[in-house]
Amino acid sequence: MKQEPLKSLYIVSKDPKAGSMLVAFGMMDLLKRRYGRVAFFRPLVENVNGDEDIKSIMEWFGLKQSYDDAVGVSLQEVEMLLSLDKREELIGKLLDRYLELYKRYDFVLCMGIANEHLSTLLDFDINVEIAKNFSAPIIGLVSPQEQTEEIVEEEIRLWQKAIEDQGNELFMLFVNRCLHDFYETSVKHISQHFSFPVVFLPDVPELDSISVGEILTGTQAKLLFGNDESLHRIVGGIRVGAMQLEHFLDHIEDNDLVVTPADRSDIVMGTLIANESSDYPSVSAIVLCGEFGLPENLMKMIESAKKQTVPILHVPCDTYQAVKKIERIKPRLSSRTPNKIATVLGLFHSHIKTDKLFERLAETFTKTLTPAMFRHQLFENAAKEIKNIILSETEDERILHAADLLLRRKVVKLILLGKEAEIQSQAKRLGLDLKDAKIVDPADTKLKDKLGKSYFGLRKHKGITLQEAADAITNKTLFGTMMVYEGLADGMVSGATHTTRETILPALQTIKTKPGFTIVSSCFFMCFDTAVLVYADCAVNPDPTASELAQIAIASADTAKTFGLKPQVAMLSYSSGTSGVGSDVEKVREATRLVKQLRPDIPVEGPIQYDAAIDPEVGASKMPESSVAGHANIFIFPDLNTGNNTYKAVQRSAGVIAVGPVLQGLKKPVNDLSRGCSIADIVDTVALTAIQAQD
Repeated sequence: MKQEPLKSLYIVSKDPKAGSMLVAFGMMDLLKRRYGRVAFFRPLVENVNGDEDIKSIMEWFGLKQSYDDAVGVSLQEVEMLLSLDKREELIGKLLDRYLELYKRYDFVLCMGIANEHLSTLLDFDINVEIAKNFSAPIIGLVSPQEQTEEIVEEEIRLWQKAIEDQGNELFMLFVNRCLHDFYETSVKHISQHFSFPVVFLPDVPELDSISVGEILTGTQAKLLFGNDESLHRIVGGIRVGAMQLEHFLDHIEDNDLVVTPADRSDIVMGTLIANESSDYPSVSAIVLCGEFGLPENLMKMIESAKKQTVPILHVPCDTYQAVKKIERIKPRLSSRTPNKIATVLGLFHSHIKTDKLFERLAETFTKTLTPAMFRHQLFENAAKEIKNIILSETEDERILHAADLLLRRKVVKLILLGKEAEIQSQAKRLGLDLKDAKIVDPADTKLKDKLGKSYFGLRKHKGITLQEAADAITNKTLFGTMMVYEGLADGMVSGATHTTRETILPALQTIKTKPGFTIVSSCFFMCFDTAVLVYADCAVNPDPTASELAQIAIASADTAKTFGLKPQVAMLSYSSGTSGVGSDVEKVREATRLVKQLRPDIPVEGPIQYDAAIDPEVGASKMPESSVAGHANIFIFPDLNTGNNTYKAVQRSAGVIAVGPVLQGLKKPVNDLSRGCSIADIVDTVALTAIQAQD
């Protein structure tokens, strides 16, 4: 196994609180960009049936392995085997489980456990010993705490020697939770003294805080008010509502958790009212205590307040017991804390040099491209050249949630259209951080006049007057489109609350199509388990001509290249090759001829049936001379009826992730959202738009 390319790494922490899960999330995110199938393995766990860290990693990254495959042995079994001098039996048992993953996956990321009790029983590091037997180099993790630069450097050297004495090596090292002064003064000095990469990560107090969702689960509370997004909020301090309301309000701070007896309706209502005011901090949640919940009339009053966004929980115990339960909850990274995970990934990738890291890996490439890999490559590529993307529909909460996640991931700069006070008030209510977004008010007279005059210049040949142009520019979609046209932004995403026509028409009128294109078309990235295919056109052109169909094929091939796919284009029809006749087949045949004439660099086949395009055996049988048949990854449908129905049928029946529609053919990118889009859809579309803007 030592002669094979590197296929595994093992995270080892010196300190139980150094942040192993931060590194595990960051490394898994990184590895899934490069490897087709990545597995997670934790050799030692406290409880083989319920390791929450394993569950969080598997759920977030959608790992296909079973939970049992990710678990080694319990700490109790480790102590028993070692006490009986059965060290070899322990290592052998772990190797058996590990090698099963190693054979089936392209890369295995292992994470050790820092257990102080186990460390006192052994004169060696059990994690380093396991990593050595796995032939897995170590990703080390230390936390400087309040130590000086000299002490930290010496600690790293001593640990490096101890690891080498046990027959292993440090692949790289993370110094996590660096306080500001240490981070500012010590990073460059320490890094220069080691042959392996040393990555310093600043302390982020938010990561040590619990979420409202964790409180809901950890206290077995009942959720009276709130939705899934509100449960993601991070809790600052705990504030017990025991004093009079007027005094209590003077003591609350941003993100406080208010814990109060359920019969203190004055505290409850006062907190809710204060939360809507810009003069008071925004709380994360309210926890009601006691045998009985809120009175019925108070429940009705809160239910009738449509803007009420503060989650309210109820626990059937007294206030003192509730606080104790909450204080015992251990903060974690999980699906209940997506904002913390976004912060972690943004922190990780902004401090690591990806190219240098992969230079140290003996890369194992596969032809597989999974949905997770595709999405992670989106973020990686978007972050290479940060672009300014406009989100115009800020009245929609989904847009603001997506903006929060995008800013945390540090993949784009965002311009939000709307009144700053309204957007920030909405963000405060939702517990979002939008401070890094640029907010532009479409009512700003100076900018509105400039864009209105520019729009008039573009449309006066159509008979539009200056006043009509000024009136039209008050439309936020047109306003944002004109900002892109004027170079004030690199692209725009709209459509969450508008139709496709309302998004595309302003772009056609102003930005216009690229040279060589007379139409705007769309494509979807269809993310299957082991491949990403492109379907076009499934959203814009009802019945394209042969010339337009050729443009759609060329645009789709270019889009695929932009996102790292090597195009193999299939021009779909109900017959393959020369077997079919009729106007519909002839249209596809002529479109194929035009693609070959205009872009001989694009491998294309048509007319061809779907099965012959995607299945190598069928392709070889029906079109044996074709290099595309059986290997196509771009599928051009002859009309919108066929394309739209097919993509939706495949999406719903096969459980495929459909990313798009991505608009093609414009000089500058403007992309359309479905009005039923999810927050994840918005995030993906913004990343796609940013990459198009780079191109």
